[in-house]
Amino acid sequence: MTHYRVIQYLSDQGPSLAKVLSADEVIPLKKTLTTYDLALMAIESSVPLTFVIDSLLSEKTLSYHKLIEDGLVLSPLHHPDQAHTFVTGTGLTHLGSADTRASMHSKIQQDDSTLTDSMKMFKMGIEDGIATESRYASQPEWFYKGNGSIVQKPFGKMPSPSFAQDAGEEPEIVGAYINDSVGNPHRIGFAIGNEFSDHITERHNYLWLAHSKLRNCSFGPELLIGDIPQSLEGTSKILRDGDVIWEKPFVTGESNMSHNIRNLEHHHFKYSLFRHPGDVNIHFFGTSTLSFADSIKTIDGDVFEIEVPQFGRALSNRLVQESQNIDSVVVVDVMY
Repeated sequence: MTHYRVIQYLSDQGPSLAKVLSADEVIPLKKTLTTYDLALMAIESSVPLTFVIDSLLSEKTLSYHKLIEDGLVLSPLHHPDQAHTFVTGTGLTHLGSADTRASMHSKIQQDDSTLTDSMKMFKMGIEDGIATESRYASQPEWFYKGNGSIVQKPFGKMPSPSFAQDAGEEPEIVGAYINDSVGNPHRIGFAIGNEFSDHITERHNYLWLAHSKLRNCSFGPELLIGDIPQSLEGTSKILRDGDVIWEKPFVTGESNMSHNIRNLEHHHFKYSLFRHPGDVNIHFFGTSTLSFADSIKTIDGDVFEIEVPQFGRALSNRLVQESQNIDSVVVVDVMY
């Protein structure tokens, strides 16, 4: 399979797209155009996005390493107005590693009355999570993370609010979408994502899941245009002062998931809210590996690194614990 990958970077004229040539070089465009610009051009012209990009490539190359070093690499897709980006995700979608899978399968043999809501949801995915061309399957767990303002650029900071009880990575695959002029969603590509959540808040009470997800996130640096393999293997790491303090492989892709991507996309886009013309949707497909499950406690300055070879360079972000103490937020009542 040929992997056609692109990045966005900050040029002198503004955000622009470049095609990834290798781990060391990218090819910029002749014009300053973003992934969003080019995708809309492709949609409106009914031609492949890769064709539009290739027709606009320049004859020069740029140093990929220098772009990273200078902090110029951006998320691979953004809307020009961050309020028009929805960042969402689905959970309990992955079978996980062999031992976790065996443990989960033994638990779901119990009578439904003894299962937690999470295990009931997982069981629904195991039994009926694969959509076909003729029918859609059971709906997954779903959550909202925020708008485009929460998306942090690759190789940059990952701020965690002062009130957070945990700051943990979630290595995932992301689907990136743009709606056309009549509201039909178009998948632009896939990327590595760090969904980044507060697992202690979630563990305290599952009804606080919504609160635990209202955190920053990151995806990229590269957007893979086209289909992804059925099975993907990656590595998630945490580095502290340059040393690896935790490292674990993870698997993803449809052969390692209880829900297929068709089903996850359907149950997201069935809501007209997410099909407004021109809007961008960034959707996380779920994870199977967490450092939190191994009792890792992250601290300020730790670096998250998530790598899947088919997606090129690893996604890396440095944890920054925000120090602002928010005792209370005062809402001012405006009287007319």
